[in-house]
Amino acid sequence: MSEIQDRYHLISEGFDAAVAAAAPDKWDREAPCEGWKARDVVAHVVGGHRGVIAGVRGGEPKALGSEEDPLAAWRDARAALEEITGDPDALAKEIDGPIGKMPAGQIIGRFVSMDVLVHTWDLARAVGADERLDEESVKHAYEGLKPMDAMIRQPGVFGPKVEPPAGADLQTEFLCFLGRQV
Repeated sequence: MSEIQDRYHLISEGFDAAVAAAAPDKWDREAPCEGWKARDVVAHVVGGHRGVIAGVRGGEPKALGSEEDPLAAWRDARAALEEITGDPDALAKEIDGPIGKMPAGQIIGRFVSMDVLVHTWDLARAVGADERLDEESVKHAYEGLKPMDAMIRQPGVFGPKVEPPAGADLQTEFLCFLGRQV
């Protein structure tokens, strides 16, 4: 397995656990992302996956439908991205990313994995699942995001930083950096 495949697999396991923990009556619970419900968090992550999948395989990504089962949609998108992370040609394919055209592997390794990681916490918080994130994944994502501080403060990306409590652990610092009230 490649480093990208390993990272994505580990992080997506955490998100999968949070999605699986969401009973049908929990999809309308408020998420830490302003204006989002738990279902919106899954819709966002699935939409991002579908965008990468369409970029690599062709076609147009579609948003999570209102009648779609979030767990099934997530697992389908995850399986497709797992396939892509195991294909060196797919990882090398240039596709549109958040900052322009880049190899799919770079988008998955940097942006998709970070997005899934932080939204794992968001979803877990919303549905009452385990909120612990893999410490090494948090460290990797945090170190990658610190130099992009000004860029991620743009509207529609992340909110303003929140001051972490004294003695905060790495996960709490990371989440506060991304504007989460922990």
